Amino acid sequence: MKRDIDRLMQERGIDVAVVTGAVKGNATMYYMVNGAGISHAIVIKKRGEEPVLLCGTMEREEAAASGLKTIDTSKYNILEMIKEAGGDRLAASVKYYQTIFEEFGVKGRVGFYGQGDVGRNWEFLKALDEGLPDVTVVGEFIDDIFITARMTKGPEEIDRIREMGRKTCEVVGHIADFMKSHKVDGKTLVKDDGSPLTIGDCKAEIKVALARRKIIEEVDTIFAIGRDAGIPHSRGNDSDPIELGKTIVFDIFPQEAGGGYFFDMTRTFVLGEASQEILDSYKTLEECYDAVAPTLEMGEKASVYQTRACDFFEARGIETPRTDPHVRNGYVHSLGHGIGLDVHEKPTLSDFSGNTDTLVPGSIFTVEPGLYYPDKGYGMRIEDVYYVHEDGTVENLTDFPRGLVLEV
Repeated sequence: MKRDIDRLMQERGIDVAVVTGAVKGNATMYYMVNGAGISHAIVIKKRGEEPVLLCGTMEREEAAASGLKTIDTSKYNILEMIKEAGGDRLAASVKYYQTIFEEFGVKGRVGFYGQGDVGRNWEFLKALDEGLPDVTVVGEFIDDIFITARMTKGPEEIDRIREMGRKTCEVVGHIADFMKSHKVDGKTLVKDDGSPLTIGDCKAEIKVALARRKIIEEVDTIFAIGRDAGIPHSRGNDSDPIELGKTIVFDIFPQEAGGGYFFDMTRTFVLGEASQEILDSYKTLEECYDAVAPTLEMGEKASVYQTRACDFFEARGIETPRTDPHVRNGYVHSLGHGIGLDVHEKPTLSDFSGNTDTLVPGSIFTVEPGLYYPDKGYGMRIEDVYYVHEDGTVENLTDFPRGLVLEV
């Protein structure tokens, strides 16, 4: 949570944190400006002090909505600095930050965060480190102070994610009903004109359903049938018809409009009647889910749950990433991940060396076992979102049934 930022800065020896770049698609910036509807900004957070927001004149009213102290960057006149530097944009940028840092007393170990072109940032931060004797530029390679702070969510954040979950479940239910509303010709669902209902048709309906609820797709929803359902991140082929008896993996991870909090859930459907092999595999998948999810416990290492999932599947002769790091058939990925301003955050329910993530109050994360057999023409996944309350209670925020077969 944000209350942890000063402590994390102290522990990591960071005197000042500077967040730069666009707000959209930049979770750290969005987090620090409290979702204010501005395009680009600079946030300066000195340890032990409230952050300051610097942005352009045109966005002054949107910036005020952040609740932060705001500074109009026009006072620094970057165009004049570029002129004085003979058109050297890099030198002018260093001068620009030098002027700002002098005004706000920025010195010592200064960490930089946000997003931008990797090469451009490297050139700029190197020049800044060399050009400002009172500043030592600091970078954090993984799990920086903001990513770590965001690993736990406060009540307002949970309320927003909970509402995203409600809307997302509505969309999934709507699409299930949308498919069931179509007639069947042979083994294919058909539209009123007799042409096949396709993956592309369903995705178009998903977009409409999301828009009606004022939520968006940051990345194309996974809606894949048959063999494609057996490849975990296949988005599906728009031209594929919706056919009876084939598994459909529907993994939807929408975001609040304008950027903000995500939700993430997956259901697997078969229209009409499923083969015995698919029914048996789905029963195994549900049994794994029901063996692992009830053991979620505050204070436990997140990696433990991937270990339990692998134990479960391996005991039934199913390959896992532990038996084969390159596994493509069986259980092929980790059990889950945190969710928030990014669709993948901490804690991570993966079993790898160095994963010290723990389930603590405020943790919110997915549990998503899956089984994949692309060569057999099917795949399946169940995914719900869980939240750890202050009293240690673990709540499933995904209010949607797990039923496999949809009658048509």
